[in-house]
Amino acid sequence: MPEQPIVQPTEFDPEDEYRPEPEPEPQPPTWMDGSVRIGIHTSIAGSYLNALEAARKLGCNALQIFSASPRMWQGGSARVAELDALAFRARREELRLGPLVVHANYLINLASAERMLQTRSIQAFHDEIVRALALGADFLVVHPGSRGEATAGQAISTVVESVKQASKRAPMGGLRILIENSAGMGTAVGSRLEEVGEILAGLRGLPVEACLDTAHLFAAGYDIKSEGGLASTIGQIESTIGLENVPVIHANDSKIPLGGHVDRHEHIGRGKIGADAFARILRHPRFGSAAPEGLAGRVFVAETPIDDPGDDRRNVAMLWELAGLKEQAPAAEKGFSMLTAALKKKITIHRKTEKKRKDNAETQRTRSLAEKTRPRKTMARKTKAKKKKKRG
Repeated sequence: MPEQPIVQPTEFDPEDEYRPEPEPEPQPPTWMDGSVRIGIHTSIAGSYLNALEAARKLGCNALQIFSASPRMWQGGSARVAELDALAFRARREELRLGPLVVHANYLINLASAERMLQTRSIQAFHDEIVRALALGADFLVVHPGSRGEATAGQAISTVVESVKQASKRAPMGGLRILIENSAGMGTAVGSRLEEVGEILAGLRGLPVEACLDTAHLFAAGYDIKSEGGLASTIGQIESTIGLENVPVIHANDSKIPLGGHVDRHEHIGRGKIGADAFARILRHPRFGSAAPEGLAGRVFVAETPIDDPGDDRRNVAMLWELAGLKEQAPAAEKGFSMLTAALKKKITIHRKTEKKRKDNAETQRTRSLAEKTRPRKTMARKTKAKKKKKRG
């Protein structure tokens, strides 16, 4: 048997040791590149994908949606189907739309002093968080709600506790909750910037920031129309919330004059705020998205009415124009609108039918009341006649 060669042990070289490559740092999304982001609230009717296509066709590079019906309580958890969520995420990436803002259900009242309504609102908002996460949303906007007979301080504490409870079991990831300011209708919380600031302070440590609505600010008494008023309002935002905590601005003109405390949105440039004021807001470096004064990824989202086909497209185009970026704006599809002539006709017929139904119901109610009161008068007359006869 031949002798085996003696193999000398190889000297260990520390340089030969396997060192796994460190995980690459996650890159910020493309919409945080410092460019101006302009979007509009689009409809999910028919499919979540329809909202993305509408945003593209309207000339947006961002969008806002509802994740479910905004004016009714959802039965069960109302989750987004996994295949729908995957398709939505993939298509959004293809279209390079961002950020994606989800607006919570209008019925949610996180400030409610009524325990049953507060509990229902907490559960509904938790479901909103779950759906927003499934869709890959960046922001979830919610109204604080109305305080009823509670004090402002009590209501703020209730909002803070409600948000904590709703988000407690949710893996938030990159999703941020945004508290929206209100116009100050009735006992609505958040019409004062100080109130929004107090809510954020109570939620410090959680991914919670603010969304400011221009129509709400104006209706609440903040003069963003004049140059001096805008400067003053910016100072107040800085001292209460911090503009670095305002990644979403709802860009809406107002049908209501300054300090009217009513929430009524108008087409951009055609309301009480006006085109000149929006040009100042959209071009102001503190409201921008470019360094060093702006906030990367900040988005202006229109929630303007669609009275006639094309209003949505025209409002988006107006925002780009007033921002001084008409030439750089994404191309809109000519003639496209979320409100078609056929849909407008259908809505008009529905409104007329509803009005007729309500009028008929009111007429019936009036007749019913008249029928109920008539016999009483007759009986009263008969009783009076009998008494008179007896006396005679």
